[in-house]
Amino acid sequence: MKSVNMVILMGNMTRDAELRYTPNGKAVASFGLAVNRFFKDASGERQNAVDFFDIVAWAKLAEIISQYGKKGQGVHVMGRLQNRSWEAQDGSKRNKTEVIASDISLIGAKGDHTEVPASPTEGVDEPAPEEAPTKEEEISIDDIPF
Repeated sequence: MKSVNMVILMGNMTRDAELRYTPNGKAVASFGLAVNRFFKDASGERQNAVDFFDIVAWAKLAEIISQYGKKGQGVHVMGRLQNRSWEAQDGSKRNKTEVIASDISLIGAKGDHTEVPASPTEGVDEPAPEEAPTKEEEISIDDIPF
């Protein structure tokens, strides 16, 4: 039987990424991610809740996120869930579930509305099209072929 362990999250970093190195010299970075969730309660009122996740990145990805990822930064994270257990100093058993990132994309800081051109020529003055539509045509349900 096939198994799947895949996570896709998009939210804001709750703290700057903390970069460390293992004794073997491998980079590892960790940060928190807050993901907003909207729902309607029993009375029909719209409610907002926030889920918090611990994210871990390794190697070059760890170095990049620690350099560019700052608190409040919007990020898109793809990865997998991993559970780990350990015994605390007081002898109690501890467990933690983390997202081990395989890909992280920066999507802009909260409140940052700066657009990045999608192509090198975007934003360059171009000649106006000869026939620009003046208004959109309305589509009837009968016009849809399926």
